[in-house]
Amino acid sequence: MTWFTVDTRYVDDLDRLNAVRPAHRDYLRPMVEAGNVLAAGPWADGTGGFVILRAADRAELDELLAVDPYTLENVAASRVIREWNVVMGTPAALD
Repeated sequence: MTWFTVDTRYVDDLDRLNAVRPAHRDYLRPMVEAGNVLAAGPWADGTGGFVILRAADRAELDELLAVDPYTLENVAASRVIREWNVVMGTPAALD
């Protein structure tokens, strides 16, 4: 399993974002419970959000993001995705 960071910039439509946010959180919740999402949440300025998650590989990550409500409802304007090589801290102990 590989850890990834996903930095999402939201579209400039607060009403749409607020309407989709509960479904997005419901989508992530089982991954949190399974230990595959380490942390997730919006930036304090409201322009986007950040999630640290693990997947088998980039292809699986892309599949997970493709069915995220933020993707399906066009709330994610853009994403910066990076593979994260954790060497210290709780995620390192999980691998």
